[in-house]
This record gives sequence, C-alpha cells and structure tokens, in this order.
Amino acid sequence: MQISKDTLAGRTIVAIVYVAVIALLAAGILLGVWTAREMTAVVTDQFNAQQMVIAQTAKARIEREIGEIKRELYFQTQALRGKDTDPRELADTLQLSLVRLSESGVRRVDVVDRTTGRVLTGSLLGGWSERSVGAADRYDAMRSSPQKEPAFWVSPVSADATAEEMVIAARVAPDAGRLLVFYLNVPALLSSIVKPIQSGKTGYAWVIDPEGRFIYHPNPDFFGRDAFAVRDEKFPAISNERIHFIQKEKMLKGEQGTGWYYSGWHRGYTGPTKKLIAYCPIHVADTPPRFWSVAVVAPQSEVEDALSRGSFRLLLLQGLVVLAVIFGAAAIIWLENRWSSVLEAKVLAKTDALAKSEEKYRSLVESAEDLIFTVDREGRFQSLNTFTAKFFGGIPEAFVGRHIASAFPEPSATRQARLIAQVHRSGKSIREEFELPMSDQSAWISANFMPVKTDAGEVGSILCIARDITETKNLQRQLVNAEKLASLGTLAAGVAHEINNPLGVILGFCELLLRKSDKDSQQYEDLKTIERQGLLCKETVENLLSFARPEKQAPEFSDLNHCIEEITKIVRHLLEKNGISLVLDLGAHLPPVKADARQLQQVFLNLITNAMAAMENGGTLTIRSSFERPTRRAVAQFQDTGVGIPADHLDHIFEPFFTTKPEGQGTGLGLFVSYGIITGYGGAIDCASTPTSALGKQTGTTFTVKLPIRVE
Repeated sequence: MQISKDTLAGRTIVAIVYVAVIALLAAGILLGVWTAREMTAVVTDQFNAQQMVIAQTAKARIEREIGEIKRELYFQTQALRGKDTDPRELADTLQLSLVRLSESGVRRVDVVDRTTGRVLTGSLLGGWSERSVGAADRYDAMRSSPQKEPAFWVSPVSADATAEEMVIAARVAPDAGRLLVFYLNVPALLSSIVKPIQSGKTGYAWVIDPEGRFIYHPNPDFFGRDAFAVRDEKFPAISNERIHFIQKEKMLKGEQGTGWYYSGWHRGYTGPTKKLIAYCPIHVADTPPRFWSVAVVAPQSEVEDALSRGSFRLLLLQGLVVLAVIFGAAAIIWLENRWSSVLEAKVLAKTDALAKSEEKYRSLVESAEDLIFTVDREGRFQSLNTFTAKFFGGIPEAFVGRHIASAFPEPSATRQARLIAQVHRSGKSIREEFELPMSDQSAWISANFMPVKTDAGEVGSILCIARDITETKNLQRQLVNAEKLASLGTLAAGVAHEINNPLGVILGFCELLLRKSDKDSQQYEDLKTIERQGLLCKETVENLLSFARPEKQAPEFSDLNHCIEEITKIVRHLLEKNGISLVLDLGAHLPPVKADARQLQQVFLNLITNAMAAMENGGTLTIRSSFERPTRRAVAQFQDTGVGIPADHLDHIFEPFFTTKPEGQGTGLGLFVSYGIITGYGGAIDCASTPTSALGKQTGTTFTVKLPIRVE
C-alpha cells in the first residue's frame, strides 16, 4: 500500500513531536535530579545555620546566668570586706542571694574563714550551720589570683552523692584568708535552658565539659558519663569516628562550626541515624580558662523527607509543564476564537460597573446636605445637586448654563467670580467664608473651590463644596458675648457697690431735709426732685447687681405658653394702637420650663417693647413657642418686621447701657437684665437680624429664648 506524501509528512511531524516530548521529559528528569541535589546541599547548610543560631542563643543564656552568679558573688564579697562581724550575722543577706539565684541552679553557699578553719554553710531548705574545714573540702585549691578584681575561681564539674555540681568562689580579702563560695547545680541550670531546645521536629541539644563528659543530655544513660566511652559502649556496631573527631578536635578546643555524623540513638529510637550538628563553646571562667561546649543536633532525614517531597512535586510540575507546552499550541487557536467574545463581555461588564459607580457617586452627591456644584471659567453652572437648587429655590435643570449671579446675590456673586478666576489661574484650591444675605436673614457659608483638571493637566472646571455654618458663627458670637458679659458683670458689681454708698448718704440726707421743709415751699419740690432722681439711680444699681449676682432661690417651673398669653393681654391694646398686628403660634403640650413666671414676663415684656420701638410705622409681631427635641429645651421666638439691627451692633446689644434709642428714652439695661435672667436659669437668648439696607426690604429681628424643661 502506497503512503501519500501528506500522510508521510503528518507522521513525520507526529514523530518529531514525540521525540521532542521524550527529550523534554528526559531533560526535565535530569534537571530535577540535579536541582534536588543542589537543593539538598543548600537546605542542609541553611538548616545547620539555623541550628547554629539556636546553639549561640543557648550559649548566650548560659553565659548570662553564670555572669549573674559571678556578679552576685562579687557584690557579696564587697559587702563582707573589711567587716569582722560574726558570719552568722550575714545569714539573712546571703539567704536572699540564694533565693535570687535559685532559678540559676545555686543550691548552697559557704563563708570560709581559713585563718580559723571555720565554715558557715547555708542552703535553701537546710538552714545555716557551722563546721570545721574538712579534708574533703576543696578550699586549698582556691588560691589568690594575680588577675585584677573581680577575681573568681571556678572548679571543674564534679559529682557528689546527689548531683553534678560546680563551685564558683571569690576571695573576700586580698590575702584570700576569707572566701565566699557558691555551689552550682549544673543539671538544674542546664535543664532550664537546654531542655526546651528543639531543632526541627525532633532535634535536641547536649552539653559537654572540658573533660568530654556529658553534663546535659536528653538520654539519662548518657548523663554524667564520658562521651567517647559511652558511645562506643552503647553502639559498638556504629562507627563513631566522625563525632569523636568533631568533639575532640573541634568542640574540646573551643571552636564552633557545623557538620554531620552517624549516631546510634535519637529520641528513644536505637539504630544508625545520620544527624546534622552545630556547636559552639560556652565561656565559663577566665583564670584558669574554662569552657563547655553546646551542640544542637537533628536527624538529616527530616530535611531529606521534606526535600524528597519537594523534588517529587518539582518533577511532577516539570512534567505538567511539558504537557502544557504540547497542548498549549492547540489551546492558543481555541483561545483566539474565544478572545473576541470574552473581550466583548468584559467591555460590557466594565461599562455596567462604570454606570453603577457613576450612579453611586450621583446618589452620594444628591443625598449630601451641602452645596455642591461645578462651574466653568466664566462662572456658568455646569452641574449642581438637588440640595443646592432647593437652597436657591429651584430645580437643578433651571440653573445649568446660567451664571452664578442668577443664584447668588450681589456682592457675593462678584466675589465668587473673582475666586473662580483665581483658581483657574493658579490651579490650586481656595477656601473662603462669606456672609450670604437671604430673604429673611443672612447665612454664613464656608466654601471650598477646587480645580477639576482634564487629561492634559489643564483646569477644565471648578468644583465648589460649601456648607452652611451660620449656627457655628452664632455659637461663636454667643461664646464671645458670654465671656464679655461675665467680665462686665464683675465690673458692674464693683461699680454698683461704689455708687450705693454715696447714693445712700444722698437719699438719707434728702429725707431729713424733706422732714424739715414745708410741703408748699419750693425747697420741698427741689428735694423731691433730688429724691426721685436718686431712687432712679438706686433702681439702676439694683438692676446691675441683679445681673452680676442673681439671687439664690429654689428652682421654680412655669407654663411658657401661659406666660406669653398673660403678657400679650397687657400689651395687645398698645400694639393695636401703634398699628402692629400680633400673631401667636404657640405649640401644644409644652413641658414646664425652669423659670419664675414673673421674671419671664419681665423678659418677654422687654422684648415686645423693643419690637414696638423697631416698628414705628406698624408691622407684624409673631410670637412662637415650640419644643426642641435634640436639646430638650422649650423655645420662645419673638419676630418683628422692623428696621432690624445693624451687624456691627449685634455683638453689643446685651452689654449694659448700650442703646440705639435717643437720649432720655432708654437706659440700655433691658436686654442686659433679660440676658442675666435667662442665663441664670441655665437657658440661652440669641438674636438674628438683617437690616433693611441689606436686601432693600424689611426683614426684621428675631429673638430666640431657650429654657430647660422639667425632667419627669
């Protein structure tokens, strides 16, 4: 059967593909084996480096503990030096040292007097006893050292009947006639530091002394025995040559390093185990030089097991990569066909997300209770939120494309146009506070003009975010007035007392002269005139004193609406006579307010009288009452349609003797006294007014009185 050229070419391509796949797989396997070996070497070195850090940490902790013992020994020898007291008198001080050093392994202390041959011995549990120096004692070996103080003598680690111990001694006097000796339980010290050490999952640490004995090992059979002998005895079938070399040629010579060896024991398992080791010396004494060596070991199988799993995963990954390359070409064509549809779906999703984001932004702007709008370079509205449109009495569509002068009155519109031009020139934000005249009163606005830049970096439009801060301004003004009136009240009290004394003398002598004068004489009439003027001065002084120091009286509660109704009955005829219409808008079910009814009526009468004076050509006086739930206060408002109060007078209306009335028609104490009455009950009185000249029409003045209510 004849094979066509196309079929032959196809089979050739397939064969090439198979050969390429086999070559790739073989190369991947070889690369994986080589990589695994390299990784084993690198990870082994890193693991031993980590073990070295653990060993050095243990070394530092042990040296620190021994150093603490030496410092305590030095301080105690300094305390004993030059004292000939009975050693028993020092028992309490040394007992405290034993307690402090008990966690470091110190179990006993001796105070040795070699001249008398007596020894005072103390322990944590056995108390204190005195004995003679025995033949078994090692005190003769503790010679004075040529080393400068502090000089210590440190013994080798030796075994007694109970445990391995080490002696650390110091001379009390230069001739070494008296010695202070600490007995250190070495296993107790090392167990607290070395026992918790764990390298990897099952690794541990052990410590040998300069004689090559284990002074700590997790295997109880090794503890206290010669390391060389116990290994050969316990595991004769295993060659210990490598660990003996490391221990003899490296560790016992005070070197540090890393390596590996074979062991016959690990955490209860008996059998050949290849271990990784890191070791470093522990400095114990200077004269004579003495050191221990700590080793941290762990089975290499822990590292190899992790690496074998990683190598298998690496080989598997490489195989998958090869298969991915084979199938990748076929997938590319299919992906190209799918790409256009996926891209179209993504575009639609992005468009939908953009629309939702824009809707969310629009909802946020529309729900904000701030003035938010954008304008172009010429100051024409480009967009604005609903709150801004309602603030100016319209809908957003009615303002778009129109100049800001259509919404803001002059001169505010001119000032904002100048700020907009400045932001366009500088490209920086500008914050401004300005007063905005409204239909019935002025409002203070805090506005921030920010540039909105195009992709080219030029200023395309201006975004303005403004907030009504009228209430904040009023609170600031009230605070200033309160501080000012507090000072004036103190001054008024002093002035009133200074006037009262001579005024009392004048009225007293006037009364004496009246008694001696004929009632039908001109002298009697003159004295009466003096008396009237003096009493008028006395009344003025009493008003000042009532403001400066209100009378202390039990709190009274009154019906706010009843007080308003009673005072309006008195003045209604007078209001009608002056062409003033009275409108009462009193809230229902108001709680009682904390105030005396008589004094409230005095305040209300003063406010009504001032309103009448402001409406010489007639007008409307509206009195409202309501309950302000957020502050839990009752509110009374007195609004007139008079000429208003100039802005520069608003900060002075509550000051004493300040009046805008002609001379002889007012004392200037009405609002001053009213302020003292209201604030004396814990309330507040405020004034808002727009003069007639601001907008060209009468808007009048509104006084607002807020009083605390009775809490049921």
